[in-house]
Amino acid sequence: MIYSGTPLQTSHLLAETAPPPGEALVRAHRWQGFGCESRLVRTSDPRFPPVLIIGGAFQRKESWGRCEEVFLGNMDVFTVDPPGWGAADLLPETYGVDFLADAVCHMLDEWGAGQVNVLAGSYGSAIAFEIARRYPERVGRMVLVGTMTAIPGHAQAAMRRTLEHLAAGDMETYARATVDLLMTPERLADIPNGVRIRRLLLRRIAGISEAEAHQMRTNTLRLLTHQALDTSRPPRMPVLTVAGEYDSFTTPELCRQMAAACADSWHAEVRDADHMVILERTAEVADLITRFLAGQALQGLPYCRSVERVSPSAGR
Repeated sequence: MIYSGTPLQTSHLLAETAPPPGEALVRAHRWQGFGCESRLVRTSDPRFPPVLIIGGAFQRKESWGRCEEVFLGNMDVFTVDPPGWGAADLLPETYGVDFLADAVCHMLDEWGAGQVNVLAGSYGSAIAFEIARRYPERVGRMVLVGTMTAIPGHAQAAMRRTLEHLAAGDMETYARATVDLLMTPERLADIPNGVRIRRLLLRRIAGISEAEAHQMRTNTLRLLTHQALDTSRPPRMPVLTVAGEYDSFTTPELCRQMAAACADSWHAEVRDADHMVILERTAEVADLITRFLAGQALQGLPYCRSVERVSPSAGR
């Protein structure tokens, strides 16, 4: 199934402000007193609706690189820095994912965007789930990578330890503790570029600015304060959850539980990857996501250990 309608429902209204194909336009927004930013890159030949990408804790709107290049072969790409992220204002931890979901939808509104597909990773998957739950008409299909419905006890304890290192100003230990949570140390040799990616993350996290450190603290506290998603009213659009087979943070079983909380869902387990699956298997994950957004079959993909139909919709 290939989307053949207007890729951006109000594209004519955006003609004067949207960037030419291939060029990025960043837009500043304000939501409930907090500054935030979005970025749009258009493709010259869109075949699918635009994809909205919501990143994890250390991902900015500009950090999607190779994934974005693949997606631009078929669709326009929105990326966002919601309040608390990247170039946006710091957001106190008392604000939950409902506030962030509303902020992201406000950014789309200011672009004049209609229905989009959604890709979200890790921390960002909670925001995406809330958008799909609160505004189902805005989401065509949704992919959640490295996700879970609630933070298990072992992960909560590890996250609290990272905060202790951050508060002490011990950035090297903070970086190691954080990367150990995100990458499974004993599996590095089994992951393509695992050692290199770990080294890059350690350098990136140890060198964060004071403003980024405040963001990390408040965003981690937000996760610990608002630990569980509301699954009482499940999203009804098609949903794919994706986990690396070695992920010890958002484990394959936790990701599958998220799929089970949705009405029309699949779950894929990617070989030779852990929580940083998007960095570790970029081309493969981008291919998997593109296939899902196109409504194509996912069975038999060599880079997936398994692909499972979890919750068949009664209406399909």
